[in-house]
Amino acid sequence: MFPRSPLDDPEKAAYAWARYRRIMRWMMLLTVTLVAGSLWVLYRSNGLVSIHMYIAAALGIGFTMLLTSALMGLLFLSSGTGHDESIVDKLEEERNR
Repeated sequence: MFPRSPLDDPEKAAYAWARYRRIMRWMMLLTVTLVAGSLWVLYRSNGLVSIHMYIAAALGIGFTMLLTSALMGLLFLSSGTGHDESIVDKLEEERNR
C-alpha cells in the first residue's frame, strides 16, 4: 500500500499553497527591483543603445528569476510538507534485500 501524502489533507495543502504564494509574491517584488536596477546599470554604462536590448535584458533577467524562484518554491513546498517522505522508492527496497 502506498503511504498518503500530507498534501492530501486539505488544511495542510491550503497552508502549503498559501506559503508558496507568499514566497512568490516576495520573489516577484525582488525580481521587479532587480530588473529595474539592472536596466539602470545598463543605461548608466551604455547609454540609450537600442530599446530592444533593454527589453531583452528585462525579459531575460525577469524570466530567469521567476522560473528559478518558482522551482525552488515548489522544492520547499514538497520538502516542507513531508511529501518527499511519502514516496515509495522501489530501488531502495531492492538495495536493502
